[in-house]
Amino acid sequence: MTPHETGQSYDQIADVWNDDGFNRKNGLAAHRRALAFLAGGGGQAIDLGCGCSGRFIELLTAHGLAVEGLDVSARMIELARARHPRTPFHHADVCTWEFTRRYDFITGWDSLWHLPLAAQEPVMRKILDALKPGGVFIFTTAGLDRPEEKTDTAMGPEIYYGVPGIPRTLALVGECGCVCRHLEYDQWPEKHLVVIVQKPAGTT
Repeated sequence: MTPHETGQSYDQIADVWNDDGFNRKNGLAAHRRALAFLAGGGGQAIDLGCGCSGRFIELLTAHGLAVEGLDVSARMIELARARHPRTPFHHADVCTWEFTRRYDFITGWDSLWHLPLAAQEPVMRKILDALKPGGVFIFTTAGLDRPEEKTDTAMGPEIYYGVPGIPRTLALVGECGCVCRHLEYDQWPEKHLVVIVQKPAGTT
C-alpha cells in the first residue's frame, strides 16, 4: 500500500480516536520518559502521524514545547484542527515532507511502521537529521529480529505495516550519529517496541 492509501484507510476510522472508549493514556508514560532526556525547557516539537486524539500535543505543550502535527489522513487532520485550532498541522506524507527547521523533540508513535519498508530507512535518516543537538526522538516499531511487512484488516479497512527489525534499526541510529537511550517491550507478550533516541549534544 502507498502512504496515500494508508491515509484513506485511516480516514474511514479516524473518529475511533475521539471516542470515549479510546485510552488517552496510551503512550504518555513513554513520552514522559523521553522528555526526561531533554535538557532545559522550551523548544520545537513535531508529532509525526499525529492522529486526532491530541494527547501528545497536550503533553508536549505542557512541557513548554511549541508543537506541530503531521498526518497523511485528511480526516485525522480535520479532527486534530478542531481539537487544537492554534496548533499548526500539516496534511502530508512524511516520505516526501521536507523539514524546514530542526526540532528538540520528535515523536512517531504507532505511525512510522505504516510507511513502505523501502521508504523507512531514508525517512529515518531524514528524521534524525532534523533533530537539534541534544534532541530526542521517540517512536514505536515491532520488536522483531528481521525485516517484515504485512497488511491486515484488524481495524476494519486494509492497513499496511512494515518494520526493519531491531538490529537494522539500532545500526541505523548509530550510523546517523545518534544514541539509543531506551528500548522497551512495553506491552509484552505483544511485540510492541518503544525506542527513545537522542542526538548527543555538541554534534551538528
